This record gives sequence, structure tokens and C-alpha cells, in this order.
Amino acid sequence: MVTRTRYYLSILEIAMLGWALTFLIVALIAGVLGFGVVAGTAATIAKVLFVVFLVLFVVGLLMGRRGPVA
Repeated sequence: MVTRTRYYLSILEIAMLGWALTFLIVALIAGVLGFGVVAGTAATIAKVLFVVFLVLFVVGLLMGRRGPVA
């Protein structure tokens, strides 16, 4: 019998991914409008937040769901 475990994103992980996507959109818009410094800064922030999200996701995935401590 094969059991499947589901992984649910935590609130922190969802927030990190949301902020990363927000800064990515800001970087794209700033780049299109010609604001190079703003676009570069926003893109760097988006990259950092995305890496933090990935680290939290992998740690959460490896730790799995744990029951209450007795």
C-alpha cells in the first residue's frame, strides 16, 4: 500500500513568494519605463526573496508534518 503525503505551504512561505512576485513585477515595469536603477534593485530583492522562499520550502518539505510533542 502506497501512502501519499501532502505538503501545504505555510503562511510565511506564501508571503515570501508573494513579495518576490511583487518585486519581480515592479522590476519589469520599471525596466519597461526606463528606470534602470529601480529595476535592478527590485530584481535583486525579488531574487533574494525567491531564494529564501525556496529554502523555506525545501526545509518544510524535508521536515514534513510532525505531530504534537507529547
